[in-house]
Amino acid sequence: MNIYDVSKKAGVSITTVSRVINGSDKVSEATRRRVLAVIEESGYTPNAFARGLGLDTMHTVGILMVDPSDPNACASFTQSLGSLQRELRRYNFDSVLYCVGYDMRDKAETLRVMCARRLDAVIILGSFFIENNPKDNQCIVEAARLMPVFLINGSLDAENVYSFLCDDRQSACDATAALIASGCRRILFLHQGDSLSERRKREGYCDALARAGLAADGALVRTCPLGINEGANFVEALARDLSFDAVLATEDTIAMSVLKYANRNRIAVPEEISLIGYNNTLLAECCHPTLSTVDNNTEAACVMAVSALMQVLRGVKTPARTTVSSELVFRQSTRPVPTDPYFPPTGVK
Repeated sequence: MNIYDVSKKAGVSITTVSRVINGSDKVSEATRRRVLAVIEESGYTPNAFARGLGLDTMHTVGILMVDPSDPNACASFTQSLGSLQRELRRYNFDSVLYCVGYDMRDKAETLRVMCARRLDAVIILGSFFIENNPKDNQCIVEAARLMPVFLINGSLDAENVYSFLCDDRQSACDATAALIASGCRRILFLHQGDSLSERRKREGYCDALARAGLAADGALVRTCPLGINEGANFVEALARDLSFDAVLATEDTIAMSVLKYANRNRIAVPEEISLIGYNNTLLAECCHPTLSTVDNNTEAACVMAVSALMQVLRGVKTPARTTVSSELVFRQSTRPVPTDPYFPPTGVK
């Protein structure tokens, strides 16, 4: 439907439709309501800005994520972005993407720009946006005073902020327990940083070790570069002084580094080193051997977040925090896991 169809159905001139779209006060209230009803019914959208002026909503959501060209941006972020945009289109909402680095000042300035654009809501993708220092999260709290803020795999206790968390602690615990059940005892935990998600994965790793009566060795917990070549070199250097028979990596890209190291040194996977990654990206199926990994169901989190967003915009009371369960996907990089009453991984695919 175009503007001519709207004018015909509403029984007004094209000029009147244009005035309604642009918020002119030269249209009676009754006529304005009639035109807006036709626009709403037909889904006619001349453009996002004009729609915002006419209906007091931009029908546009801002999405904030790390710059995808950054080597620290894992492949799961782009998959999550696709899920968010697809779901928003289902509700006839547009999205505007903002990409930033890891500097807190950049995040704060980008949020300030987003707030100035009359967006209907903001979706923040990734737990690295939530800082350990509460003062550094003030920019998110201030943004939430102007519009609802939705966090994917992040959590912040603040008014008008809605968190959608993957159960990283339990999934990492299950993954570690599966490695233990397959006979591994020296499990190297490779992570990328100190975000909320990374901390919860580390907690789950420690939970499984404690449950198995194994001492947590701080030397086996290491921060690994995300670049595959850099990561492979890092693991090779590590292996000169440290023995391990399994690796739990908090990103599939980190797991790829371990595979490259193993292939370069003719180390058999999973016979000599068992390996589990995280995020179940396409990388997990495009390598040899194929990678066992945790599917943290970020797509489900994105779908639920957009659904909740629509509820909030309608004034419906919505839970401030939602947890999404994860699944462990076994492929070729792990040894068979026998049935073991002490280590029954939950949610195993």
